[in-house]
Amino acid sequence: MLKLLALDRFTILLVVMVILATFLPVSGQAAYYFNILTTIAIAILFFLHGAKLSREAVMEGMLHWKMHGVVFGFTFLIFPVIGLMAKPVLEPLLGQQLYWGFLFMCFLPSTVQSSIAFTSMAKGNIAGAVCSASFSNIIGMFITPILVSFFILGQSQHGFDPTKSILQITLLLLVPFILGQILRPYIFPYMVKVPSLVKAFDQGSILMVVYGAFSSAVVAGLWQQVSGLTLLYLIIACSVLLTIVMLLAFYIPIWLGFNRADQVTIFFCSSKKTLASGVPMAQILFIGQPLGMIVLPIMIFHQIQLMVCGVIANRWSKSTQE
Repeated sequence: MLKLLALDRFTILLVVMVILATFLPVSGQAAYYFNILTTIAIAILFFLHGAKLSREAVMEGMLHWKMHGVVFGFTFLIFPVIGLMAKPVLEPLLGQQLYWGFLFMCFLPSTVQSSIAFTSMAKGNIAGAVCSASFSNIIGMFITPILVSFFILGQSQHGFDPTKSILQITLLLLVPFILGQILRPYIFPYMVKVPSLVKAFDQGSILMVVYGAFSSAVVAGLWQQVSGLTLLYLIIACSVLLTIVMLLAFYIPIWLGFNRADQVTIFFCSSKKTLASGVPMAQILFIGQPLGMIVLPIMIFHQIQLMVCGVIANRWSKSTQE
């Protein structure tokens, strides 16, 4: 239990990136080349994600459309509705940019790796988790920009067109993902041989994006705009959001009559939001906006969801063995 509650290495490195960006932000010409390098890293990351995904698991999972429909409803309906309803309370407390980041987080797809890992740990429907989480990320490349354009940028930037953003996301994330799927028979055997290297690249590319985002935010005066009290409000808001969604994701599948394995899958796939896809999307969608403030909510929510889901998955795993 103590290990699950402890900060993992990736969490520590995320904090280190924020501290590094605070005192040594990349700026000017160096920031330009760093962003190019980051874009290449993200494209490779999604290529590797595509190569990881088993087609057999996808085909098996796709047959369970009712379960995927529930996960889809949580990810792109319940989360956004809660985020929009919270505006009268959160916008005055957090300010417009942080509230935009909170709402953007609500529009994001689910996680892939952690959803599958926690589902497996708690003895859920693993094939269903693979399909639901992956489908959520693929569809999210189109739905998230539309939601952002309609509820955030469409109200602040006259004439904002989501088509360009969707095209950029398709080229940066979806095309490499599909290429990874096509080349999976040739790439995956090598990935299995060096899992630590693949994981390091996976996490390293996200750390690069976080460092770049916070560097630009620090240069623009991030920490003059976000006080300790505001940060506390944000942590509480993320915790309350996760609690509400988890309660719904626990009871609704029971009410709908799903078996235990599917209930576990729905719970873990429906209650999480992706940092891996969220930060690259934010880079594309919020050009000219304070990116550090936009990604701060998903960074906080990401750590809370991992710790809480880790504790729950551990307890459910033990209950199935008794």
